[in-house]
Amino acid sequence: MGFVNRVEELAALEEWWARPSPRPALIWGRRRVGKTALIRRFAESRRYVFYTGAGSAPAFELAQFSREVAAALPGGLRQLDVSPYRDWYDAFEHLAAQAEREPLLLVLDEFPELTAMSPDLPGIMRSILDRIQGRTNLRILLSGSSVRAMWEMQEYRAPLYGRFDLALQLHPFRPHEAALMLPRLSAEDRATVYGIVGGVPLYLSMWDQDESIEANLRRLAVRPSAPLYNEGRLILATELGTGHQPSAVLDALASGRTRFQEIADAVGTDPTRTLERLIELRLVERLIPVTEDERRTKRKIYRIADNFLSFYLGPLMRNRSRIEIGLGETILPVILQGLDDHMGDRYEEAFRDHLRRRAPEIDPQVVAVGPWWEADRQNQIDAVVLRGRAREPVLVGEAKWARSVSARRLVGKLSEKAARLVPDPERLRYAVCARTEVTNADAGVMAITAADVFAPETSDVSVR
Repeated sequence: MGFVNRVEELAALEEWWARPSPRPALIWGRRRVGKTALIRRFAESRRYVFYTGAGSAPAFELAQFSREVAAALPGGLRQLDVSPYRDWYDAFEHLAAQAEREPLLLVLDEFPELTAMSPDLPGIMRSILDRIQGRTNLRILLSGSSVRAMWEMQEYRAPLYGRFDLALQLHPFRPHEAALMLPRLSAEDRATVYGIVGGVPLYLSMWDQDESIEANLRRLAVRPSAPLYNEGRLILATELGTGHQPSAVLDALASGRTRFQEIADAVGTDPTRTLERLIELRLVERLIPVTEDERRTKRKIYRIADNFLSFYLGPLMRNRSRIEIGLGETILPVILQGLDDHMGDRYEEAFRDHLRRRAPEIDPQVVAVGPWWEADRQNQIDAVVLRGRAREPVLVGEAKWARSVSARRLVGKLSEKAARLVPDPERLRYAVCARTEVTNADAGVMAITAADVFAPETSDVSVR
């Protein structure tokens, strides 16, 4: 599978490149999200130097960087393989000179790894940038996987504050974007794969589209050495930082503890800071009824936002001890039987995402799409669409991870719930989502299936 999607991100990079004497660009996102693939795709038609920080001693890092520059810019008067850069001032001055006549892209990947051993590097860059601004065609692009470190680089007291012309955070693919990597699968299987591995391009690329879901899980997940099994471990080890609390919070969420106090009781301490960090990483999300003010409501719940992490901490970790002793083959049927339970709320969120994507078709003034419920999670509605400054509900919808759903029956139940939301539920529009087909849909009901949600390209939602 070649490079797919990232159309908006590539357009933003092209716009940055076209500016006269642009200041540096910044790209960041969690590991495996496709930063390097995006940057290399952007760089492939240009003169560029690409270097990935290793977190090594400065002398070793500069020597390796010198070799990369020598390989990327052969034929220069300076023999960098023999006489490497003395320091970072020397490196930037030389590269600026190489870009006096022709643009040159310098990519410093995993920049936080460079600054870990050379903490003065951002200050050096600030000094160099101020000196060469407008005198060279050198374009600098910094990227990194440490979300917190990349945010800190942009803060007020940071040496490079105010010196970026582009700051781009990369996120996993949305459902219709993930579908681009699974073109040979049926829409229902795309939905299932997305529910298992989420939108991380690397995980999607691991999926063999010519094999069954069972065969893929056998190869990828239910052996101690399996790629996705080890990816789960890697996320917990690299994304969450030190201490056991992040893992404990995620375990609590995976076990169904969704309220703040339930999580606090499970981990034995205040989880506020941990939850905020997990939300920042988009591993966890905070949900409130879409009609309420987040600053005031107490009806907050938390869920694991990342589909793969939810699958790893749920179906896989519930069977961890048996997988570790080699019983993956006999555990696999149990995991397959539990997939429908896992897919329920994953499909609901994909449904909400689809409604957000189709917001202009629903109403030109849509301001929010989200779930709604009353106190104690009563009368839950999967999706409510609000319009205008008054945040008026205009559509309510329900998603079922079932092959076939009767719209007439589900709309009747939805109308009863909606009567708790608005005085006249008959004025609302209704959306019903199933896996394969929606039957008995009256005129005006938005009937949605996995074929709509996971269409590789934009397609019209059927309204019957």
